[in-house]
Amino acid sequence: MSSRPDKLIIGPRLRRFRQTLGLTQTRMAEDLGISASYLNLMESNQRAMSANVLLKMAERYDFDIASFTGQSDAHLVAELYETMRSPMFKDVPVSKSEAEDLVAASPNAAKAFLRLYNKHRDLNLRGNAMEADRDRVELLEQSAEAVESVRQFIEAESNYFPELDAVAQELARELGFDKNVMPSVLTERLKIKHNVQVRVVPVDIMPQMLRYYDRHARRINLSELLRQSGRRFQLAFQIAMLEQRKLIDKIVKSANLPGPEAEGLCRTSLANYFAAALLMPYNRFLQEAEKTRYDIELLSHRFGTSFEQTAHRLTTLQKPDARGIPFFFVRIDVAGNVSKRFSSGRFHFSKFGGACPLWNIHECFQTPGRVHTQMIEMPDNTVYFSIARMVSRSDGTYENPEQRLAIGLGCDIAYAPRLTYADRYNLETPQPTPVGVNCYLCERANCLQRAHAPLNKTLNFDERARSMSLYRFGD
Repeated sequence: MSSRPDKLIIGPRLRRFRQTLGLTQTRMAEDLGISASYLNLMESNQRAMSANVLLKMAERYDFDIASFTGQSDAHLVAELYETMRSPMFKDVPVSKSEAEDLVAASPNAAKAFLRLYNKHRDLNLRGNAMEADRDRVELLEQSAEAVESVRQFIEAESNYFPELDAVAQELARELGFDKNVMPSVLTERLKIKHNVQVRVVPVDIMPQMLRYYDRHARRINLSELLRQSGRRFQLAFQIAMLEQRKLIDKIVKSANLPGPEAEGLCRTSLANYFAAALLMPYNRFLQEAEKTRYDIELLSHRFGTSFEQTAHRLTTLQKPDARGIPFFFVRIDVAGNVSKRFSSGRFHFSKFGGACPLWNIHECFQTPGRVHTQMIEMPDNTVYFSIARMVSRSDGTYENPEQRLAIGLGCDIAYAPRLTYADRYNLETPQPTPVGVNCYLCERANCLQRAHAPLNKTLNFDERARSMSLYRFGD
């Protein structure tokens, strides 16, 4: 299903694009086979751009239609809108459509504003910190900046790194991963090519780690608590670091990250990407995903991977001529803390706070092993289909139980007919559950699950009455 509109009002974006190419209105009009006056009207937003003109431009100037029409600016709009709902801007409320207009007119100005606001917030945090806690606050700021900058880089690339996929697919073919192979192939690769031995060690020898690479002893120690899928993934990760370090460092350098912390995190993320691409080679994995109608558990069995590894790999299928469903991905713990998030479409995760309690991803902890499905509707009226399941990365012991996490995977409702999970739903007349980004940013009134009042609303208290929701608020 195509989401491209028939007509577009994108005058400022068109003007910037023309000026970037160094073309006059007359020259561009000649290239497109239209009059200069018509082009002038489009640039001044007095005429809409038709789909035919857009397609001519894409063919003539070779650009991505999604990036030109602003579909790729969805994350920037969401971040700007979230920022403008801060109590600081209570007296100058900005609507979602105004945020969209600002990004459409000048995306760089929107980015500059966000950078200024974030700097102000950081300085305010430092100013309010007690002197004894100043070092701790600075460390927290560095950590948050590293995580956020890497996440933004990955989202900007749509979580697709073709160079890594290409070398991983070639190695997969060499090792036989494009077919069914024995788990020992990775161990043999490390031994023969790198003279590295693999050893599974008892938990009392390596109590706080799942993997440790001893460079001097040329040995990889894997915890006995790792399941087979985890062992395979860790070995694939180590192969990435040994064989593709130059390529990974090249990609990290291109990201222009703020410091060594972010670079280290990005390097680890890219090595993980390679590991997943090796175990689940792009072409075969996409083919099986379509064949099984994105049955994550069945795909996990076929590729010998975990539910989390398989779900995350599904978010990377963004090859231009062979795309999978554009999924969003989130991982939370039992307290609702979001430890990982990625969105390839319009779905927006907040930087701060947990997930909406009305989203049934939280129910996963009550029913281990069961896949939960749900249709959800965000405050901007977009509807998504979500899949969620509790996972654990390794086994535990009596004194140190396994870490339990919930994985959420979802997509725009338009893609739901391609999912085996959606067969029992009426997609013609969907009845989604209204959810929000989180309580701080959600303005839905009378929500029984609300834990906090919206940041930009004034609380109203009536001593004579007690409503179903503790928080009542005005404009």
